[in-house]
Amino acid sequence: MMRLSWFNVVSLTLGFAFLYIPMIILVTYSFNESKLVTVWAGFSTKWYGELMSNEAFLSAAWTTLKVAVTSSTLATVLGTMAAYILIRAGRFPGRTLFSGMIYAPLVMPEVITGLSLLLLFIGVGLDRGVTTIVLAHTTFTMCYVSVVVSSRLATFDQSLEEAALDLGCSRAEAFRLVTLPIIAPAVISGWLLAFTLSLDDLVIASFTTGPSATTLPIKIFSAVRLGVSPEINALSTIMIGIVTVGVITASLVSKRNMVRQRRDEQAAARTQ
Repeated sequence: MMRLSWFNVVSLTLGFAFLYIPMIILVTYSFNESKLVTVWAGFSTKWYGELMSNEAFLSAAWTTLKVAVTSSTLATVLGTMAAYILIRAGRFPGRTLFSGMIYAPLVMPEVITGLSLLLLFIGVGLDRGVTTIVLAHTTFTMCYVSVVVSSRLATFDQSLEEAALDLGCSRAEAFRLVTLPIIAPAVISGWLLAFTLSLDDLVIASFTTGPSATTLPIKIFSAVRLGVSPEINALSTIMIGIVTVGVITASLVSKRNMVRQRRDEQAAARTQ
């Protein structure tokens, strides 16, 4: 077992400090009595009350949540289908072009993606709003889901699926009853990744949004340009808490599924 050196310990400490100390400061000052975010004047939760009565922030948060849930769900479905085709279909005409189109958003600058989608929506006469943001976020998050699911399908034992087919299942039933439960942790991870990317996106949303839809990152960016307010600290603290709970929940669910799968495999091995 490799022992940690002082250099590794110091590097890890500085790295984690660089990442998490700003978040700790932000959370701390969200409970500040003073309106000045750099001056501590005592503990208070009044800014959370002010945030709950701020219709602009609440509307932007609701819009962002709708966009993130819808786009991540669509991206998960499409990305899983694309990954299944790439891994299971083998060689077929246009496979290189298909895979290139799937993975292109991974290396494409977001400014280029946002501008190209804006020109597309203008060209087809689609009014910019929630629908265009959902379509844009689905487009650029689908590739991330495809990468995550592809990595799991590449190591998937196809004999399990073939056994289901031999026992009379159709391909759709074999996928639903055998393949999907096994790759479920990867699908859930892909959904969470797509949800996080959509929740955090500013650049692409700036190009594809309209007057009727303002996402939370756009609203925060516009407000920060005039100065950081305690309400923004409170909002950021709530977002950190939601993401933390979501990550912990997903980790526990994935761990439970892995334990159950390992238990089933051991039980199957004992019966042989």
